[in-house]
Amino acid sequence: MTSEMVSGPDLGAGYLHQLSQDRDGERTTFTYHAQDGGADANGPPKGPLDVFGFVHPPSPCLFGGPRCWHRRFLLPFSELARARSAYNRNRFVLATMLDQVYEHVPVRVESALEEVLRRVSGPLAQEGVEWYVGGSAAAALLGARVAPGGLDLGTTRAGVDRIAVLLADYLIEPLAPTDWPAAGIVQGARAFVGTFREGARVEWAVPLEPRTPVPFEEWSGREGVARLTNASFRGHTVRVTRPEYAFVRAHEKRRPSDAEAIAAVVRRLGPDTELLDSLLARSRLPAPERTAARRQLFGDTTG
Repeated sequence: MTSEMVSGPDLGAGYLHQLSQDRDGERTTFTYHAQDGGADANGPPKGPLDVFGFVHPPSPCLFGGPRCWHRRFLLPFSELARARSAYNRNRFVLATMLDQVYEHVPVRVESALEEVLRRVSGPLAQEGVEWYVGGSAAAALLGARVAPGGLDLGTTRAGVDRIAVLLADYLIEPLAPTDWPAAGIVQGARAFVGTFREGARVEWAVPLEPRTPVPFEEWSGREGVARLTNASFRGHTVRVTRPEYAFVRAHEKRRPSDAEAIAAVVRRLGPDTELLDSLLARSRLPAPERTAARRQLFGDTTG
């Protein structure tokens, strides 16, 4: 195996960035490196990069030392140009993304969704590929007064690849098998849709391991598993996940104001009791908190 730097060192957002490749025949691992760049990188950084899926390697990094942040992608060597393009956009928009997380700069979810719809909805409809908006953005589109941190898209395995092509100009992580800390090994991609100064993170992925999805799973990568409904957005009809998903997640994240805002939407639409009970049963909430969440919607525990 050979390791070499293919871009960098580059400065930005308080970090020193490099892109490296580790080649083993045609098998290549591309790695984003980022470490504190100090004043030379307009630092110090606003905050750590774990919020974007970066991790510290278990041993000192050949390029970045003992405290280097990493994101890794398994791709053929022929994908070098695409990996470098995504790496460059990631470091160009990183300051804006850090400001959104740590300085509470507004995330332009609506303008990002409008651009996603413009690029994605027509081609995927013509090709018969299912896709939808999930997470807190889905609840917001249904009228919940919440502030999504980005756009999470659900789709099939074919949809993951196609969306990456349609949003190629905005990619900050190349389409590749990669590790998403909360989801495991996935085939996925991430984009920052907007300008360098404002926009929103958009991500989509499917699990790579063959398995049977659990009932109503939001991101299974298979059609007909997630419970969906329709939302209206600027003259478009957008498929979105039911608000029960975001409601349970708000409780798991200990965000009571978001939970109440989403609960109002669930009550207005009429609770999907089967979905809610399934999500609560497999949530990490202790039993008393599951009961309290159900009571928030029904006023008792039997509703």
